[in-house]
Amino acid sequence: MKLYEIKEMTSDELVRRIEEEEKNLVDLRFSHELKQLNNTSKLRLAKKEIARMKTILGERQRAEKAAQQTSKEGANS
Repeated sequence: MKLYEIKEMTSDELVRRIEEEEKNLVDLRFSHELKQLNNTSKLRLAKKEIARMKTILGERQRAEKAAQQTSKEGANS
């Protein structure tokens, strides 16, 4: 999944997608342990995709928190 595709998703969609990808990663690890996984690079790609989504989600949460703090400071003045 491309970065622009991740950014287009809503926060709720991102959370659901992260959960799905983490389940997929568990399945990939299980397959790898049973020697059924032929392409082990899928493990690395899955971890990177989860990290990208978590990074975007974290950026959004920090931006919302900063916006709330500035609005509170503006209201107190």
